[in-house]
Amino acid sequence: MDCGFRVDDPVPSQATFSRLTTKLSDTNILEQAQAAVIRQATDEGFISDDTVALDATHVEARDQAPIEKATRSKPAPKKRGRKSKDERDQWLKAEAEKAAALPLYEKPIAAQLDATLADLRQAVPQDPKWGIKKNSEGKNIFWYGYKVHLAVGATSQYILQSLFSGGQLNDGKAAIPLLKGLDECVSLPHLRYQTMDAGYDYAPIYTQVHQMGQQSVIAYNRRNEPAPDGFNQYFAPPVCVNMPTVTTVLTQSMRP
Repeated sequence: MDCGFRVDDPVPSQATFSRLTTKLSDTNILEQAQAAVIRQATDEGFISDDTVALDATHVEARDQAPIEKATRSKPAPKKRGRKSKDERDQWLKAEAEKAAALPLYEKPIAAQLDATLADLRQAVPQDPKWGIKKNSEGKNIFWYGYKVHLAVGATSQYILQSLFSGGQLNDGKAAIPLLKGLDECVSLPHLRYQTMDAGYDYAPIYTQVHQMGQQSVIAYNRRNEPAPDGFNQYFAPPVCVNMPTVTTVLTQSMRP
């Protein structure tokens, strides 16, 4: 969008520019412009990817994080002994109602499979929150702000789908909205593979990619699932302790 000045130029009027950004945030004109660019680039042959990569990056907020005072409420005393059948049925019903009333992005990822793309985009939490993730050295980094979730063509490097959320949103919970956006809003006849890191290793994400008729290339996360049957955590078959080694067999066969 041409605002009449370059990115490195000073803003002519901060108040006017602030009102403009506020009006833009209340519409979907930027999404429409991005979709038009993608369609034009696809028609002209600039986008013909067979692989899309999904990932997220953090964006720090300009505002300072609010100081939240920790308030500890005294827990209600628990009744001793086993619950009766009626009490347990009431407790299970209350827990089910509590789980059903949760916002969409606080439910398990599997709940997103039956949700529409419009509902998924509308329910994204966008308030700035504290986020945490590991850097390339395996150390935790913290920031207060947001996350930008992207689906990028591996060859063309075009941003095909994007999602903006608060910093607290798990990367895996943004995968299905991005995948559904690719499936419903982008026409890529040669698209075959969806690549992601270990933060996306969840069964519902595999299900969504399978429903799209594509294949998942996702790094294994040992925290989310046990080692496959017949293999250890390194995807190697376990070594039998009593099995003689090749060197021992050859040595015994060469003896007179």
